[in-house]
Amino acid sequence: MPHMGAISLRTYAYIVVILFQIAIGRVMATPTAGPVRTSIATLIRVDQSGNGDFKTIQEAIDSVPSNNSELVFILVKPGIYREKVVVPADKPFITLSGTRAEDTLITGSDSGNIFESPTMTVLASDFVGRYLTIENTYGSGDKAVALRVSGDRAAFYGCRILSYQDTLLDDTGSHYYSNCYIEGATDFICGNAASLFERCHLHSISKNNGSITAQHRNSPSENTGFLFLGCKITGDVGGSAFLGRPWGVSSRVVFAYSYMSGVINPPGWSDWNDKSKGSGVFYAEYRCYGPGADRAHRVGWSQTLSNEEAEPLLTKEMIGGRSWLRPPPRYFKRGSKIIRAGGNM
Repeated sequence: MPHMGAISLRTYAYIVVILFQIAIGRVMATPTAGPVRTSIATLIRVDQSGNGDFKTIQEAIDSVPSNNSELVFILVKPGIYREKVVVPADKPFITLSGTRAEDTLITGSDSGNIFESPTMTVLASDFVGRYLTIENTYGSGDKAVALRVSGDRAAFYGCRILSYQDTLLDDTGSHYYSNCYIEGATDFICGNAASLFERCHLHSISKNNGSITAQHRNSPSENTGFLFLGCKITGDVGGSAFLGRPWGVSSRVVFAYSYMSGVINPPGWSDWNDKSKGSGVFYAEYRCYGPGADRAHRVGWSQTLSNEEAEPLLTKEMIGGRSWLRPPPRYFKRGSKIIRAGGNM
């Protein structure tokens, strides 16, 4: 890691803005168990102009030691970063943060294999992404993943995730998405993670019968599934979409307290043109509202949850969140300097 000297007023201002944003929507949770201190993080700056520690995001990630056991906060200055980003499995406890998602863009245009096309891939555990736009601009015609999340205990706050097909490969592990905007047309949230999407905005750009989710649970014994809590679903004018279709035979998806616009097809859910697939899935809705939430014409194999059935699903315990969702650090470390968050330099 290069020498880290005094911090400029501009950098300090970025830190203060981030901490203010975090404070507005922070998750109150028990700090991560184990030897990792959650109150202090090593600060690394990425700035394309050359005024940071690195010019690319991947260089910053590569500088983190293997088998890292301390929090690392990578601050990404505004800009368009045309690179494929990979957070390796042996580099846990990294936070990658912009200041505003609209100003900090990670972009690519690969297609084909869902594990090779992602613009950004997270393999490490205990990762946090904040205020980033992650996009794949390939368009229609093939799988083109923007973000793949295959590490355990990953959380994303205020991010924009954009593509057309398979936008978010929510692959494996326990994940949390808060106040994120996710856009696509075909199976644009897919995979077999155990994930809670809270206050997220899902936008379908499908012209005809796209699908928002394609959850990949293959057995009732798997503790995986997607829960959308307090979310908003919109779509392009004239388009239509299903809430989900089963990639796995025991696919599990629940929408609760969510607004559904008229983009949702009245049947709500698709069986992927295979009538046998509806028998093993768990597709449910609870107290959703809006023109697309009318269950009068829903497929018979979807469910309306009772209060008792919904209660255990509507907490962060669905993903074990209280044991790993961590508050932001109170101090930042650069070389021999320690900065108190929100305090004087």
